[in-house]
Amino acid sequence: MPPTLRLPRGDGSLAPYTLSGRAPVETGTGPIRSRVGMAAVHVVADPLANVDPTRETRLDWEATLAFRRHVWSLGLAVAEAMDTAQRGMGLDWETARELIRRSVAEAKTVPGAVLASGAGTDQLEPSPRVTISDVEAAYEEQCAWIEGVGGRIVLMASRALAACAKGPDDYVKVYGRLLSQAREPVIIHWLGDVFDPALAGYWGSRDLDRASETLLALVRDHAAKVDGVKVSLLDQAREIALRRRFPAGVRMYSGDDFDYPTTVGGDAHGHSDALLGIFDVIAPAAAAALRALDAGDTARFHAVLAPTLPLSRHVFGAPTPFYKTGVVFAAYLCGHQSHFRMVGGLESARSVVHLAEQFRLMDAAGLLADPERAARRMRRVLAMAGVE
Repeated sequence: MPPTLRLPRGDGSLAPYTLSGRAPVETGTGPIRSRVGMAAVHVVADPLANVDPTRETRLDWEATLAFRRHVWSLGLAVAEAMDTAQRGMGLDWETARELIRRSVAEAKTVPGAVLASGAGTDQLEPSPRVTISDVEAAYEEQCAWIEGVGGRIVLMASRALAACAKGPDDYVKVYGRLLSQAREPVIIHWLGDVFDPALAGYWGSRDLDRASETLLALVRDHAAKVDGVKVSLLDQAREIALRRRFPAGVRMYSGDDFDYPTTVGGDAHGHSDALLGIFDVIAPAAAAALRALDAGDTARFHAVLAPTLPLSRHVFGAPTPFYKTGVVFAAYLCGHQSHFRMVGGLESARSVVHLAEQFRLMDAAGLLADPERAARRMRRVLAMAGVE
């Protein structure tokens, strides 16, 4: 019989929940060809490190790298050291630099592994004294490090640039300089203020139509150096409109964790590829769905992803920046790490009611590979909240 637990509800009561007994998603094997499917992946904190988690970062390197091997084994690509890995929310540049070095080295040992790594300016504290030249230098330092260890670049959005830019021309200047220096095409990441309020007004305007035009002009002027653009605005219509205007050969990497089946599935005018934090959580389902597209089976693609969408919308629900807690919670439930501790103590950022609902939604989506283990671990989390 599937295990039964008492789970908390929003009204403060407890209700019995029996796991569905649904079989785990069958992932298939071999490379994925119809889309680029990248999972922006989390990091595993060292739970026994004797540090102040609000000031210092210590990672469990083996567990962190093992998760990347897991994602590669499914045929997915890895996006490293991005916001899912808590860049700007606990993961400092010094640790991110080592993470990138180790991940690039690990990728070289895995046949067919694809990896791209985030370059930002998080070693530069925003302040009234920060200049555009300072931002350029900080970006250049991180880009040089990634390329120096043999990695590919994702140009992440910069809080420092958002704070000091006077208008669109400053963004064009900074990004134009970086793109002209890049050895190979990069991915540009537009992270919206729903994910990080400090990025409001990115591309020089709070009007998203004007901001989009600035981004489009930049991409057109440097198309040879742009592999694609990841748009994380949780705005399906805007993503589709932008992708239809990109130059030939420039990919749209969906960052829409609310509606990815539609954007990745595509329409008569094209499709998005994927670079998604939720692919960390639903990696087996993502791999199975993309392989269905490889086989021309769009019905199966949507059938596999449909039950993951309520889960994703829950994990990325407001306040959206704390979606990272749900990502690591899923890794704990599924046995990819032995504990539910996070960099910066961020495991406390979601309520036990929120986590209980995530448990239910993961079960409904067939993402609990070992339901007995997941139930045991859910009970441990509930016990910490006084639910015996």
